[in-house]
Amino acid sequence: MRDVDGLAGWAVELMDALGGPGAAVVVGLDNLFPPIPSELVLPLAGFSAAGGAFSLAEALVWTTAGSVAGAVIVYLLGVLLGRDRTRALVGRVPLLRVSDFDRAERWFARHGAKAVFLGRMVPLFRSAISLPAGVARMGVVPFLALTTLGSLVWNTVFVVAGYQLGANWHLVDEYAGVFQKVVIGAVVVAVGLFAAVRLRAGARR
Repeated sequence: MRDVDGLAGWAVELMDALGGPGAAVVVGLDNLFPPIPSELVLPLAGFSAAGGAFSLAEALVWTTAGSVAGAVIVYLLGVLLGRDRTRALVGRVPLLRVSDFDRAERWFARHGAKAVFLGRMVPLFRSAISLPAGVARMGVVPFLALTTLGSLVWNTVFVVAGYQLGANWHLVDEYAGVFQKVVIGAVVVAVGLFAAVRLRAGARR
């Protein structure tokens, strides 16, 4: 059943060796190094759970803990560095651009707390959204609550998919792109509806 190599093989070996904490480490790295895609490592956690490294419930708990821990580190970077130094740092991260941070910042400024929750379910944006939250010094408690909830929703989809597919976990990759587009579309619709409601409420005043 352990017929995987490369990044996937390394992740599976780490989770087999360390159990749940290994899953937390692998998923946490997704937040710190966006080139490591959660759409790959999360199904692997389900794959390892199906192989007996830990239970499905443990996979969900540990992957969510890893997501939150990684997000907190990014959040603290935003707090400590401030806007200008954060923008400069983002420009040095592989596959990220300063414009990615600027978009995340505008999204956060416009939608606040909701941006943190929804952002946890959008590829690449998942990592970037914690930076403007930190720069703006969003309250720690709401940040943790929304990050945990958003991460749990996203993680559950991919972990359970990997668990159900077992040795065929790699098939998730074929559908990850479609799922991402569905999620992004849903987020756009939700934001649009929210904006329309607010505009109508303002017009009635």
